[in-house]
Amino acid sequence: MNDNPSAAPKLVLASSSPYRRKLLQRLQLKFHTLSPDIDETPHIDELPVDYVKRLAREKAETGAKLSGTGNTLVIGSDQTLVLDGEILGKPGSPVKAHDMLSRCSGKSVYFYCGYCLWHSEQGELETGMVPTEVRFRRLSSSEVSRYIEQEPALDCAGAFKSEALGISLFTALRSDDPTALIGLPMIAVSMALRTFGIQIP
Repeated sequence: MNDNPSAAPKLVLASSSPYRRKLLQRLQLKFHTLSPDIDETPHIDELPVDYVKRLAREKAETGAKLSGTGNTLVIGSDQTLVLDGEILGKPGSPVKAHDMLSRCSGKSVYFYCGYCLWHSEQGELETGMVPTEVRFRRLSSSEVSRYIEQEPALDCAGAFKSEALGISLFTALRSDDPTALIGLPMIAVSMALRTFGIQIP
């Protein structure tokens, strides 16, 4: 570990997600964001775990290229929802959100949150993944409709926000890091940042 703060790299979050930005702000570090433009289509027969780790790595690598040379550390992250073996994305519309939440009713679903730290000069430094199991209670169609009306989460995988009203949809949540469900596993990221000379707190 490098304990010299003067040697700490500049920090970049390669994401346009306001949820990831708010999570990283918890660490009270100076950073800026950029939006990597990558193809997020899953590869044929690609496992969800491999999928999110690959996208996190590609986002971080792209972010490093956009940031230019120098002592810059880029964080990339991606998350996906798996229901009955199927990868589900963001709903994008109330109709799709209703369908997605109805399908999740009474079931356990799995979220995989991949992360990658990439140095603009050294390349890939660390890539990992944090899983989360979410068990939904049985939801009536009217409950789903009320939730979507009160808290539209059309830009969120799973069509809910666990950090807000969405928590009322669950019977259980299992994870080593609850922030992974929001989109950026802060325990793992904090540990990684410290090894690269960034002091937290």
